[in-house]
Amino acid sequence: MAITAAASRLGTSAWSESPRVELRPNATKEEVEGVIRAVYRQVLGNDYLMASERLTSAESLLRDGNLTVREFVRAVAKSETYKAKFFYNSFQTRLIELNYKHLLGRAPYDESEVIYHLDLYQEKGYDAEIDSYIDSQEYQDSFGENVVPFYRGFQFYPGARTVAFSNLFQLYRGYANSDRSQAAGKKSHLARNLAQNKASSIISPSGNTGTWAFAAGGGSEVPNKCLGGSYGESGRIYRLEVAGIRGAGYPSVRRSSTAFLVPYEQMLDKMQQIHRTGARIVSVTPA
Repeated sequence: MAITAAASRLGTSAWSESPRVELRPNATKEEVEGVIRAVYRQVLGNDYLMASERLTSAESLLRDGNLTVREFVRAVAKSETYKAKFFYNSFQTRLIELNYKHLLGRAPYDESEVIYHLDLYQEKGYDAEIDSYIDSQEYQDSFGENVVPFYRGFQFYPGARTVAFSNLFQLYRGYANSDRSQAAGKKSHLARNLAQNKASSIISPSGNTGTWAFAAGGGSEVPNKCLGGSYGESGRIYRLEVAGIRGAGYPSVRRSSTAFLVPYEQMLDKMQQIHRTGARIVSVTPA
């Protein structure tokens, strides 16, 4: 059942219409393979998985009935594949957001949850951080031993907070999107709103309405308005928000989001310059 009458417009129809995946007793070979695919899709944030990245030993134990879905989820979340995709190259706060999404199916409620996991990681390390989600009573109540985690933050459940619904839209950008390809990059997507105890705006994923939508960068360095002056013959100024542009200096690092204020007459040249760097223009609006 759709979570809301606006499910198709919000880009959650694919999630709403998908049945929950559970490994049942006497499951067929095809059903077990479906569970394995569902775990990879959920825990790896719908990112592409190469054959060499699969956990063949853990898969075999699951097929033989010697591993529960919960323990298979734990194995994937502790794997080098997960670390390479989300741990080594991401901010710690971004990793925590994704751990909540991948393992508990929701977004963090408030800043205190993020701080708790930051402290836990600092004191006890990566494995303890992963175990804290999977061994929690919340995980057990929501998924048990053999249900694949899913985005329950889009529905009402015992103990749910309304803010979790809107916050999840900052992390979920559509069924066809992966958690490594989002325009907002590898920095935290929720830090500012959590720190201010504010609900996030609901921005529907791209494609479901034939338009391009994105979660705007949170950096204060991104200008929003032109503050006056002489800008070109027409006097029209446009704001180009860009994702993945390379910063100056060495080593070269891609910034998650930045923006340029460009006169109308120079806009085509600037857009071509940006595309040559390999960056993506995610928004063009009047300044």
